[in-house]
Amino acid sequence: MLIRSEFDIHLRVPQKLPIVAMLRLHPSLDPIVRAPEELLIEHVERDPCGLESITSIVPEEYLDNYGNRCSRFAAPQGTVRISGRNLIECEGRPDAVNTEARQHPVEELPIDTLQYLLSSRYCEVDLLSQVAADIFGHTTPGWARAIWIRDWVHNHLRFDYKSARPTKSALDVFSERVGVCRDYQHLAITMTRAMNIPARYVAGYLGDIRSPYSGPGDFSAWYEVFLDGRWWTMDARHNQPRVGRILMAIGRDATDVAITTSFGVADVTHFSVESYEVNANQESIGPPNDQGFAL
Repeated sequence: MLIRSEFDIHLRVPQKLPIVAMLRLHPSLDPIVRAPEELLIEHVERDPCGLESITSIVPEEYLDNYGNRCSRFAAPQGTVRISGRNLIECEGRPDAVNTEARQHPVEELPIDTLQYLLSSRYCEVDLLSQVAADIFGHTTPGWARAIWIRDWVHNHLRFDYKSARPTKSALDVFSERVGVCRDYQHLAITMTRAMNIPARYVAGYLGDIRSPYSGPGDFSAWYEVFLDGRWWTMDARHNQPRVGRILMAIGRDATDVAITTSFGVADVTHFSVESYEVNANQESIGPPNDQGFAL
């Protein structure tokens, strides 16, 4: 299966400021990339007659502590456009399931997974550990426990765009019982960690590929749990295996995988994202209403 993904973001920058963008594919996807990945950062100026003058900005590329690709640049005052596209080839299988996956005792976990048991900015494990024990303490360790937590979060929250706010943590989500994509994942991650299963936050593309159209595009969030020696995909928002997840970044929570981090004011004036299946000629496959993006 070939999947084309693309985005176009415009920022209004009142004064020059540094920005770090995390809009590249994760390095682990390099073997399945089928066309050069594009990332364009441009300063757009318009004269009194409306004519555009575009200046390219070349970012500094680096890998962060989680292995994510980052692009640092200085954004001039005015309008900055960040756009990109990529083409990958995947097997087209839904998320893997292993009902027999066992839970590792903490003392046996790989060292690099231990950080995903701890509290982080949006995942207050320490504050919700007793709650998690009360709700999930009776469950069987391993896959069954991880699924129980995922399903519980899905069934006890209501999705509402209007409830979104940048400071909303897992504790807030548990109290309010409403949220958006990232809120579902933050609460599930927190409860999972509280039950001694490493869980990490994932950001990427999730098009409505072979699924009903769900509305205008955005980047998506899900999470992964470490069981039986590997990471497994979980999604408390959609709560079903999906085709076409494309990894961009992983971290402890949304703090570590923000698509842009600006060190000053930068207002979004335009935002579009698409991810869709294409054929060998890179033509979209399926009716238009099947090509969208799932939050």
